[in-house]
Amino acid sequence: MGLRLYNTLSGKVEEFHPLDGNRVRMYACGPTVYDYGHIGNFRTFIAVDLLYRFLRQSGYDVRYVMNITDVDDKIIRNSARDGVTVQQYTAKFTQAFLEDSATLNIEQPVLVRATEHIPAMADFIAELVKKGFTYRTDDGSYYFRIAQFPGYGKLSKKDFAGMTDGARVDVDEYEKDSARDFALWKAPKPGEASWDTSIGPGRPGWHIECSVMSMEQFGPSFDLHAGGEDLIFPHHENEIAQSEALSGKPFVRHWFHARFLLVEGQKMSKSLGNFFTIRDLVLRGHKPSSIRWLLTQVPYRNQLNFTFDGLKSAASSVEKLRNFRFRLTSTQFPAGATPPMAQLADETIAQMKSALDDDLNTAEAQAAMFDMLRKANTALDAGQVRQDDVKSLLGALDKFDEIFGVLKDDDQPKMKAILDWARAEGREKEISPELTEIASSAQLGDEQVNRKLAEMEAARKARNFKSSDALRAELTAAGIIVENTKDGVRWRRK
Repeated sequence: MGLRLYNTLSGKVEEFHPLDGNRVRMYACGPTVYDYGHIGNFRTFIAVDLLYRFLRQSGYDVRYVMNITDVDDKIIRNSARDGVTVQQYTAKFTQAFLEDSATLNIEQPVLVRATEHIPAMADFIAELVKKGFTYRTDDGSYYFRIAQFPGYGKLSKKDFAGMTDGARVDVDEYEKDSARDFALWKAPKPGEASWDTSIGPGRPGWHIECSVMSMEQFGPSFDLHAGGEDLIFPHHENEIAQSEALSGKPFVRHWFHARFLLVEGQKMSKSLGNFFTIRDLVLRGHKPSSIRWLLTQVPYRNQLNFTFDGLKSAASSVEKLRNFRFRLTSTQFPAGATPPMAQLADETIAQMKSALDDDLNTAEAQAAMFDMLRKANTALDAGQVRQDDVKSLLGALDKFDEIFGVLKDDDQPKMKAILDWARAEGREKEISPELTEIASSAQLGDEQVNRKLAEMEAARKARNFKSSDALRAELTAAGIIVENTKDGVRWRRK
């Protein structure tokens, strides 16, 4: 059996089969760039990143597209407040999203921006007018008449039997159980950005944006649409209605939604003081790899409780993985192989794949890897590992990190970049001593560290202790901890 995923549309776990052989067309709702992204946003983006990585590792040919919502109610309001254009206002937060994604080792999909597709959105609405699914109000706005679409509610499973025909809602985001005709196009208002189009001046409603951009990339029907659970209704419900009304075909075969997270057991809220962006956490001295690890520990459909104790535990887990890799790559092993180690590596790869095939069960995949670490470290301690075993064990570790992406020793430069940003933004008071210590130390790559260790050992053997001590001090200043073990000299980053 292959990948089985929960499909929000059907309400059950299903075998995943693309529409076109081995090709997967995957679209995800990206950020609305009116502010910095918070950890709840990035839990979803990382879940989608893991899904993309696993599909690719499983042999699928994946085209992964994500939208940037750079025009909506909040953006219009904030740009008008600040006296800048929509493009000027969103440029900063778009760049921040890209930087934060890179900080968390999220692979960049094909990006499409709403403001680059507004003429196409107007044309899409014009076609809906012809088909009788819309109406125009006196001010020049267009609304989708949901009573004309009998399937409305099939994604969110809401009962709209008592909906009022013709009742309208103007705001892009709303939390209501009663359906309202939603805005496809909003007439211009004084002081607000607008565009001249084939259906008149104005700006698009939020929901039309994703329909137009996804269908432009993939056609009327595609394989997989992803996002956070908060988008199920109304956003994704409205996407289905307007898309299928236009094409007459099923819009998306499989809907993938990640759950909200809690922070220290409570709903994240600025008023509670538990609202954190990625940058907030790094300013406190937490490594990006630790943040990514914590956000992957609980399977995407389960609620994750984000705690600072959990973040410390995540840092320890990543350190164990990195230390295991270093132990394998820095120790001299005798030639040959031991069948139990090769079998252990193969079984671990199979267990990880089985776990991820089971609705992307990240917790089980991580457990399989740490079971391998425990058994392999026991064998290492007993001198039962040979050169060919190292290749097998590293192969399993590489397979694991193709998905989880935490083994690369690149936390330090990422943290330095956020330190520099904080200083430029006038947020010096929020910079923790831990961040300053890590980010301000001299940056050495792995090869540079290994070279200096070799020089240190050569100096020690030549009894040039002054030079050896100086090299050790240089490594310590760079955040490198040097340890003498029975297997030889080992090092790790703070």
